[in-house]
Amino acid sequence: GAVALLLAIACVNVTNLLLARGARRRGELAVRAAIGAGRARLVRQLLTESLLLAAAGGALGMAVAELGVRALVALSPPGLPRVGAIRLDGTVLAFGLGLTTLVGLAFGLVPALQLSSWRALHAAMRSGARQTVGGGHRLTRRTLVVAEVALALVLLVGAGLLLRSMQRLFAVAPGFDPSGLLTMQVQVAGHQFDDDGAVHRFFDQALDAVRRVPGVRAAAFTSQLPLSGDLDEYGVHFESSTSVSAEADNGALRYAVSPGYFEVMGIPLLRGRLLDDRDAAGTPAAVLLSESLARRKFPGADPIGRRLRVGPNDGPWATVVGVVGDVKQASLAASRPDAVYVTTAQWRFADRARSLVVRARGEAAALTPAVKGAVWSVDRDQPIVRVATMDALLAASAAERRFALILFEAFAAAALALAAIGLYGILSGSVAERMRELGVRAALGASRGALLGLVMRQGTALAAAGVAIGLAAAAAASQALAALLFGVSRLDPATYLGVVALLAVVSVVACWVPAWRAARVDPAITLRAE
Repeated sequence: GAVALLLAIACVNVTNLLLARGARRRGELAVRAAIGAGRARLVRQLLTESLLLAAAGGALGMAVAELGVRALVALSPPGLPRVGAIRLDGTVLAFGLGLTTLVGLAFGLVPALQLSSWRALHAAMRSGARQTVGGGHRLTRRTLVVAEVALALVLLVGAGLLLRSMQRLFAVAPGFDPSGLLTMQVQVAGHQFDDDGAVHRFFDQALDAVRRVPGVRAAAFTSQLPLSGDLDEYGVHFESSTSVSAEADNGALRYAVSPGYFEVMGIPLLRGRLLDDRDAAGTPAAVLLSESLARRKFPGADPIGRRLRVGPNDGPWATVVGVVGDVKQASLAASRPDAVYVTTAQWRFADRARSLVVRARGEAAALTPAVKGAVWSVDRDQPIVRVATMDALLAASAAERRFALILFEAFAAAALALAAIGLYGILSGSVAERMRELGVRAALGASRGALLGLVMRQGTALAAAGVAIGLAAAAAASQALAALLFGVSRLDPATYLGVVALLAVVSVVACWVPAWRAARVDPAITLRAE
């Protein structure tokens, strides 16, 4: 949709410029008609010129597209399907050639038919040097400018909504402190780890080794890492009471963590105590609830001491010992905060892939080699994957929205520039065509301010009409962006007002230069030329 809008804006702009250029060539076309050129011959000439212009623009566009595609591929979010296949090839060139030809014919036809009409040519031959642009031509060109401004506003609103959405998204608290956190996934493989006890011993020894690395403030393991793509969910069964039924809950995220995990991540304790060395294998099972789950299952009551089962309903009971803050697991935009936390030692099986989180004293990424070496000092054959800082994971979680924002910003910037050029072009041409009228007005006493205001009013009226139409179109088109928005309505008043203000400023700037030229018209020179 954004591509089609931008193409339409460019075509409208070119059509307007062709009409303005043709208006200055009416005398030439009238002479050609007078010496025998038929309308079909004139249309062919104008369409040939339009096709040549389109071909030159298409060739330059392909060269720019080669660089643009490379930049977009580099900026594309992780996981974009077949990103390696995105390139300019023969099919793209053929499509570009076909589109260029179609655009050259379709949008060159309007000025060609208007300028070659017998009525226009007859008027040009009769008026001679004192010709003025016909009302039909002037109305067509102004209508095109209004359409161009309206289309530009639609793209600008789309970019503004995405920008506001990104601002809201990054203002969301993830539930932990991402600064200074290094993460990596450590896995175990081999027959020596067929026993759960061997798995636990490896991870315990690796954690001890990592904590001794200089620059490491604290470290812990977790079965799933926030914002990493992990999504491990289990059913939760609460013990029946006066306030809670024994029915299974819809499910909650299950975290098996080592003691100290919450201190490393900076997840706040809201009630009770955290999991620690007391919660070892063979001791009564203890769990922590996330704030949302505790509030939903125990509204107005204290969940500490309540019992629940995580997973199958025939498993052992665990006692709630604390409540911690909600954490964003899937993404900043996803609302899925229900979670239960258990220690790795008390979980029913040993997770063979765990994420290591390390709180660094300085730059987190700089500790990567030392932390890897500490893990491999226990067993060098075990793989370590998905190494990243938590800040990087936080940014990657919003990569799709950021990519959409970059695209819309690029389209909107181009649309804004084209709309300004179009507005400038129509006013500049109008001033040139109305030079005699402006000279007469100046000779009759019109001040420079009056002439300046005359042209400025004309330009701002066109822009205002485009804005009014564009607002209605943007309100309808923004429905397509609803899935990409977060915390912002598609009819967000601040975005619409900001876009209107931006377009107003650009329109005033585009109108000022032609208006200033009109205000400096010398009536003596203009009338002498007539």
